[in-house]
Amino acid sequence: MNLENVNQTENCFSICSEKTTVSTTVHVLLYISAVAVVLLTVLGNLLVIISVCHFKRLHTPNNILILSLAVSDLLVGLISMPLHFIWKIESCWFFGFIFCHIYNFFSFHVTSVSAHNVALIAIDRYFALSHPLRYSKEVSKSVMYIVVLFNWVFSLFYNFALLYSNGNFTDLTMCPGECFLVQDEVWSLVDVLIVFVFPCAVIIILYVGIFFIARKHINSIRKLDIQRNGVDGKHAKDSVTSERKAAKVLGILVCVFLACLIPYYVCIFVSNTIGGEFFYNVINNVLIFFYLNSCINPIIYALFYPCFQKSIKLILTCQIFNMNSSLINVLG
Repeated sequence: MNLENVNQTENCFSICSEKTTVSTTVHVLLYISAVAVVLLTVLGNLLVIISVCHFKRLHTPNNILILSLAVSDLLVGLISMPLHFIWKIESCWFFGFIFCHIYNFFSFHVTSVSAHNVALIAIDRYFALSHPLRYSKEVSKSVMYIVVLFNWVFSLFYNFALLYSNGNFTDLTMCPGECFLVQDEVWSLVDVLIVFVFPCAVIIILYVGIFFIARKHINSIRKLDIQRNGVDGKHAKDSVTSERKAAKVLGILVCVFLACLIPYYVCIFVSNTIGGEFFYNVINNVLIFFYLNSCINPIIYALFYPCFQKSIKLILTCQIFNMNSSLINVLG
């Protein structure tokens, strides 16, 4: 679009000047909080990426999905989060009309990839637990690379089609200092189904299935322990502890994902029904929760695992620079 066609009305010139008056202290605290979240997101995902790439024992199909998730979340932390936080704190878009389109497309793309990565991890873990023999034979690193590539390519074309079909690249006009996108009701519904409903349904259904499969295995171990020892011995008590821990972890996985995504899509539905500038501003504020999912993901999906805890310790103590450090057994 020709920049000369941007509406230069009197309202346009007042966009960046009509800021909410906040004290300098609050302004500084907002920036400190934003920097802290960005650093936590970037460093957390960067540690996961280095761990999977450096240590050969972590070169497994499941960890390839975790690597893809960490890359998408790292990009959110490097690009989407800083721009969005500056935009909201300053109440003005300083980066121009063209970069606004790039930001919108990139943010849609990487957050979509991240959500589908979470669903793919659930599929991978369910298949590995329910069909261990088939999983070891059929799911190789090459297969997982293809799955990851398809996820990124699909998201790329889907989000381009979504924004282009709604005229965001051709017909949209914005005042200086504004950055927004247009999405009709049909595409909003499609987007909710593809990026939210489908991943959430997969995650909830499969993790519930994983829980019941794990519980079945634990009950089998408990019965075997009783048969051998005649009492509900140490192994049975350990299995109960493992069961509770599994239930807690699964609850955290599902609740965090839903808590980060539900507010955004609820606001999308309300704004399409009611509309207005107020709901548009609410959506942009709630979008922060969507981005926070990229900050929490490395903690939930990687840093809770002993192998990643060990690899991160080796990274932080600079032991990865030692000879043959990539061959260290971080699984043991």
